[in-house]
Amino acid sequence: MNGLYIVGTPIGNRADMPPRAVDTLRAVDQILAQDTRRTRPLLSAFDIKKPLRSCHGFNEAAISGNLLKRLRGGESMALVTDSGMPAVSDPGARLVTACRQAGIPVHVVPGPSAVTAAVAASGFGGHGFVFAGFAPRKIGARQRCLESWADAALPLVFFESPHRLCRFLKDVDTVLGDRELYIGRELTKKFEQHYWGCASYLLQHFEDHLPRGEFVVVVATSGAGSALRHDSAPLSPV
Repeated sequence: MNGLYIVGTPIGNRADMPPRAVDTLRAVDQILAQDTRRTRPLLSAFDIKKPLRSCHGFNEAAISGNLLKRLRGGESMALVTDSGMPAVSDPGARLVTACRQAGIPVHVVPGPSAVTAAVAASGFGGHGFVFAGFAPRKIGARQRCLESWADAALPLVFFESPHRLCRFLKDVDTVLGDRELYIGRELTKKFEQHYWGCASYLLQHFEDHLPRGEFVVVVATSGAGSALRHDSAPLSPV
């Protein structure tokens, strides 16, 4: 059981918690969490009682040395993020690399993914996709990022925050033009919603309806076509 365990946790619905993840979190000596305040309720829901320590983007480098020392001593640790898989768009990659370089075993316990959930719901998948994470915050860097993917032969998947969603959609419309988009809001959660349309249409919708929650945007390839009208209303399943 020694080594570092990268453990995926639900992206919103606790019923999606993998049994192997529960078993792993119960068995390790310590759990490293991106935000202990968000992880404690999840652990409590599954009656997991283990020492909990913060490991996030601001302290990961500073505490890695101490963590490696304890792992070399035979301890086992699990790394979790607020939701989904650590070390993808959330912290953890630095610690994983340090463990690999130190010869410490790294194990992955996969779990739910907002990326694959969005691609499946979009209808744009089937042949792969490009996951680009969060787009840059500044407009110039964001537009250059989109330009670099303009000729991609696969759909593009981005994470976006509510307060930057409209700016992102505006840049997609400016740089990539009349592409079909899918937006998943609060996937697997109580207020889950799904939207399809071109960037300019979705921009108008979210300018009229203040974005709230977490968003995943899937951008279809150029010329992919769509059976959906650009002026169709956003679709939200029951």
